[in-house]
Amino acid sequence: MEFERVYFVGIGGIGMSALARYFLHEGKAVAGYDRTETALTRALAGEGAAVHYEDRVDSIPLPFRSPGGTLVVYTPAVPDDHAELNYFRGHGFEVVKRSQALGHLSRGKYVMAVAGTHGKTTTSTLTAWLDHEAAAPGGEPGAGGGSAFLGGISRNFGSNLVLGTGRRLVVEADEFDRSFLRLTPDAAVITAADADHLDIYGTHEAVKEAFSQFVDRIVPGGALVIKQGVEIALRNAGIRVFRYSFDTPCDFYARNVMLLDGGHYRFDLVCPDRVIGGCTLGVPGWVNVENAVAAVALMWVAGFDEERLRGALARFEGVKRRFEFYINTPSQVYMDDYAHHPRELEAAITSVRKMFPGRRLTVLFQPHLYTRTRDLYREFAAALSLADEAVLLPIYPARELPIEGVDAELIGRCLTVPWRVVSRERVAGELAGMETDVVVSFGAGNIENCCPAIAEELRKKVKQ
Repeated sequence: MEFERVYFVGIGGIGMSALARYFLHEGKAVAGYDRTETALTRALAGEGAAVHYEDRVDSIPLPFRSPGGTLVVYTPAVPDDHAELNYFRGHGFEVVKRSQALGHLSRGKYVMAVAGTHGKTTTSTLTAWLDHEAAAPGGEPGAGGGSAFLGGISRNFGSNLVLGTGRRLVVEADEFDRSFLRLTPDAAVITAADADHLDIYGTHEAVKEAFSQFVDRIVPGGALVIKQGVEIALRNAGIRVFRYSFDTPCDFYARNVMLLDGGHYRFDLVCPDRVIGGCTLGVPGWVNVENAVAAVALMWVAGFDEERLRGALARFEGVKRRFEFYINTPSQVYMDDYAHHPRELEAAITSVRKMFPGRRLTVLFQPHLYTRTRDLYREFAAALSLADEAVLLPIYPARELPIEGVDAELIGRCLTVPWRVVSRERVAGELAGMETDVVVSFGAGNIENCCPAIAEELRKKVKQ
């Protein structure tokens, strides 16, 4: 790939924006389109990218309309009738998916890939932080301090891109559209292989087969760390396989787990050759302890310094929109989370219950995609029914057209707790009139844009 300019169709996506930042760092001219202006697209513009929000060929900056020296990167979330994408395809440009560009950039690196239908963003972000802070000096394959392409904004790094001089490269390996099959990892984690993206895969068996193909791509002599209970075909005989869990004894797990104030935990971390005692994690929730076990397992494969690792775990600040607190008082709690799959919701709500035992829990949920809602509405209802009440927002369609009979009410009618459907514009005001204690918003659409207004209303309920 020899080019001077990079154009991104869908530049505001979390993975796309990390690539854009990388190419800006490398001195390339960067421009791109996204459907809506966000804090992330504004940040990219401030860093030197030319960003616009109308799908029009004449909006493409003139230098980027020349195929010579221009690479076009697109996200599969863009529809096939996208005018700009079709212009590039029809005029001799080199057009690649994000995964292809990332696969190219990973050549010559020691790739540490985190895959899974949920949990991968926190796990990959923590792995990147541990690699930066706790890699063994002079250890193989390199001394750590490498780079990372993340699927969320790391609070420690303040970015979804980490740039370092080491040979290690941490990447979030996305199963959507089989993108992770472009990678060739040296070490990999699989956190889950649940039924998801069925609009792409069709069946759960096809999802699991894709993960098996991902394992096939691990290099000979490499290693797989897979969650206990995830059952996929493991055909790659040239790799080592390890299992991890929250607290079930296996190769890597947590023991002596103790709940501390604010939902944080102290635990001992069991590895095949040692026990790392007295660990604490800088973010709350038992599910994050499980993610920490996976991240440490990946670091164990690559090499780490134990004392520095223990300190790095305690200083981990998490990922934006993963258990992100806006309010945390004895009389009112409000937090926001990206969970958008039934298994993610179940794990997150269970974590919140353990963090705030005996308190009333209200959950807000914006379903993401008509197809996911159609396929999993009963499972969504079962997870949301773990709360005391639910407020549902209309479905966020993303790349999809509506499906007749599929709406938020489809989930609501299966709930076993009180529920209501409220528009995104009205949700803050609705909460103001409700009896609330612990409130959590969930979803992968644009519910995050409601968070400041929700927090403003709920702060009025904090008892002085």
